[in-house]
Amino acid sequence: MKEVTERTPLRPLPYLIFSSRWLQLPLYLGLIIAQCVYVFLFLKELWHLVSHAGDFSEQQIMLVVLGLIDVVMISNLLVMVIVGGYETFVSRLRLEGHPDQPEWLSHVNAGVLKVKLAMAIIGISSIHLLRVFIEASRMGSPGATITSEAVMWQTIIHSIFILSAIGIAHVDRMTQGQHAKAPH
Repeated sequence: MKEVTERTPLRPLPYLIFSSRWLQLPLYLGLIIAQCVYVFLFLKELWHLVSHAGDFSEQQIMLVVLGLIDVVMISNLLVMVIVGGYETFVSRLRLEGHPDQPEWLSHVNAGVLKVKLAMAIIGISSIHLLRVFIEASRMGSPGATITSEAVMWQTIIHSIFILSAIGIAHVDRMTQGQHAKAPH
């Protein structure tokens, strides 16, 4: 069997298929633009908090701060998808030795990325659920936007996220164990 080296040119069809990974580049650039929108939203909400700090109750401040944390967590999720996805599926970033290289990037693969994304989604869902619980204290009062059914569904959805993450992590651990046992 002929060993493929860096200098061996690919045949046209495999070259086309391999090159198609670059079609993901506009998707990652779009996510960078989405992150810019989140930065704008964060600054807008931060200004809202600072400019109304004297007028807000402690509960209102807590809800705005939870919203800010939510924006940061979603932004972190975007960074993981952009950097990890590009590194895994498009091309190497060649950050070895760079002082700002994320620690997790050195061992990123599709399985690790899925587990990290699942954990980030659970974190985001936790913030949303906490906001729902805080707002639930106003349930039944005039102008309340939350219902007991909404609380129940948010809790069920959050629980499903947790079970899904556990399942993804378990499958990833099983496949890593099989790779370790496989003869090379």
